[in-house]
Amino acid sequence: MDTEVQNTALDFKAAAERLKDIIVRTPLTFNANLSKKYKCNVYLKREDLQVVRSYKLRGAYNMMSTLPAAQLQNGVVCASAGNHAQGFAYSCKKLNVKGVVFMPVPTPNQKVSQVKMFGENFIEIKLIGDTYDDCAAAAKKYREEHDMVFIPAFDDYKIIEGQGTVGVEIIEQLKDICKEKIDNTNNIDNVNQLHSAGDCIDYLFLPIGGGGLAAGVGTYFKEHSPDTKIIGIEPLGAPAMYQSLKEGKVVTLETIDKFVDGAAVKRVGDVTFSICKDLLEEVHLVAEGKVCSTILKLYSEDAIVAEPAGALAIAALDDYADVIKGKNVVCIISGGNNDIDRMQEIKERALQYEGLKYYFLIRFAQRPGALKEFVNYVLGPNDDITRFEYMQKHNKETGPALVGIELKAKEDYHTLINNLKQYQINYTELNKDDNVFGYLV
Repeated sequence: MDTEVQNTALDFKAAAERLKDIIVRTPLTFNANLSKKYKCNVYLKREDLQVVRSYKLRGAYNMMSTLPAAQLQNGVVCASAGNHAQGFAYSCKKLNVKGVVFMPVPTPNQKVSQVKMFGENFIEIKLIGDTYDDCAAAAKKYREEHDMVFIPAFDDYKIIEGQGTVGVEIIEQLKDICKEKIDNTNNIDNVNQLHSAGDCIDYLFLPIGGGGLAAGVGTYFKEHSPDTKIIGIEPLGAPAMYQSLKEGKVVTLETIDKFVDGAAVKRVGDVTFSICKDLLEEVHLVAEGKVCSTILKLYSEDAIVAEPAGALAIAALDDYADVIKGKNVVCIISGGNNDIDRMQEIKERALQYEGLKYYFLIRFAQRPGALKEFVNYVLGPNDDITRFEYMQKHNKETGPALVGIELKAKEDYHTLINNLKQYQINYTELNKDDNVFGYLV
């Protein structure tokens, strides 16, 4: 796509004007913990504090508010894993428009409830399929049957334009932060240093699902902060943009891990891909377990409630620790719609990723004291059994037991394995990538 065409199609200032009385101008905050850890200046763009707890409202309202009244008479329809649906629902209520939302069946209950809350009587919800892509197909068919307008989650210029207002705010806010620091110091050397820092965002990390946020913010940054390196972050189990860039065309993934539901799509947009391929420095993949660890750390260290997609940008920083040292870094926390019912799964995935949680099938010797010996001699002093379940319905004690063990430090794993061998324990370690693990754990 030609840059001039992009700039003509995307009017971010006009979008910002349309949105100014609808959205929250979310804060750009300096994060002391992350800055100290990575020896750089880390700023967080807190879209988790948006009125619908994600940036998606920006694109949905921007597109809907520019549609002719005649097109809105029959209503609008969308497909969403959750966040777009909430922005869509809020926009329907604000514009007094009937809306129908198609959501995947596995969508967290919290997001379904939020959609109902934001849309009230203007919204009807239909749960269909397992992924966003299933919903999109159903929604488009419904649109044709009822002569309604389809509001896409990402692949439309007006959606991209609305999401790009996140970038407008970031650049304006960083200039304000720099000016405030300069006004509060009389040291000429510090003033020069701060002015230099405020003029340059070295790295911008943002999550990628369908690519709307990356396309919008990336386009705005290319014009107003061209030296910034823009890094898109995708979940390892859903690398749609990564694979598309690798093959030089939009590809459809056969299967995806749906855990990072706000960024897990099988196919990115055609429009977003055509824009992103010329703007992104690179797309980096982050394991779902690493995302979970990041969610827990953000909550415990900074009291930030981030959803999996919202934590993607920060989860990538470990892999860029060397290159961002001494730099100015902005990470977009794209959303905070995290269902509390998922926290146990998040903790479980984090422990496994960090090498602190393991599962075994253990066939205990059929003699008195075998289990006691396992506890007293095989387990280390800081090891904890978090799950114990005999696998047979009948004659339980003669069959294998599923044993979950949590370690204090990942180095204790080798000691545990050595003890299992030393005391001749008949065991099978369950690998999280095996089908057996999925069936039993």
